[in-house]
Amino acid sequence: MKLSGNKAKLMSGLLFLFILISLLYTDENLLDENLDDELSFELQFDYESYFFEEFFIYDDLFSFTGEEIPPEETVLDVETVPQESTLLAEEAFEDIFMEEFPFYFEAPPLIVEAPVFEMRSLDEIFPNLTRGQRTTVMSSNGLRNYFTRDENPVLVPNSDLEINLLSSVMEKNPSHLIEALVVVPYYDRELDLLDIYNALGRIESIKDHPVTVNNRDFYIFSESSRIISSSNRRDISDPPPALTLPFSETLYLRLREANFGNLFFRGDISISVYGISYSMTNFMDVRYFLIPIMRAERFTTILYLETVKEGMLIYCVSGFYILGFIADRANLNVNINRRIDVFLKWIIEGLRIQERSY
Repeated sequence: MKLSGNKAKLMSGLLFLFILISLLYTDENLLDENLDDELSFELQFDYESYFFEEFFIYDDLFSFTGEEIPPEETVLDVETVPQESTLLAEEAFEDIFMEEFPFYFEAPPLIVEAPVFEMRSLDEIFPNLTRGQRTTVMSSNGLRNYFTRDENPVLVPNSDLEINLLSSVMEKNPSHLIEALVVVPYYDRELDLLDIYNALGRIESIKDHPVTVNNRDFYIFSESSRIISSSNRRDISDPPPALTLPFSETLYLRLREANFGNLFFRGDISISVYGISYSMTNFMDVRYFLIPIMRAERFTTILYLETVKEGMLIYCVSGFYILGFIADRANLNVNINRRIDVFLKWIIEGLRIQERSY
């Protein structure tokens, strides 16, 4: 009896489906009856996945000429196969799969957790400012206060924020102190810690900022440069702007002053979550015509900079020890204040350069 073409195709398809189902049920019967249902499901799932992957990868697993593959060549008895052999077989399959599909790989999930810090405000850092003091802080000159070691400061940061510059300055046992606070508004964009660090690194430009004396510009520092170290005082150039922040850094400076000649400072930079502290201390005596008027380690200026909602906050505390008979004959407040003006102008100009560099 000769079947038509469509019927022959239908019968061939049904025959192939019957053989496929028979093979699957035969493989299920090979599982140990004592295995629990969960293990039986896992083995069945793994074998079926392996079966269909091999069907599509290898042409010689099934013979499409009608020849059957002997069961002993394709069926594995889970009771007789050692665990080591199973692991070796899985590794061999992975090696074959990677050779056939070298572009396939399984990467571990990439999880990056970065802390997010909300920008603080001036009132959070200095909550005790009066309305008039706050207005002065937001002006171009900022707020200044001069006091001795027996008097109390005006600028008191929030104690919970650990911005206690005064206690660090008092460790040097100063006789006189000056505190300053100014908030510089942003112009082109908000600044970050890297901008602050790069602004503080422009040591060579300190000399370029004058102060006003009798309505005339007067340059207190005629030279400003980095030096190699406290023992090797050879000038070196400023490095290019940094791309990353260090945890801390120590550098050495030489400033040539109009009255006292060369002044040598050690600068210590430390970086916190919100801001950067920059401490400057003289590591050599300050002399006036070869007469020492200030011993080494007796002058300290600490600058703290933080980006706040209102702008760039610059908080400064300076302390110095001067003998009584010298202090009585010199207007120290005015002289020190002029030098603080230079440092503030230098920092602000460096921040403006950072704003324009992007």
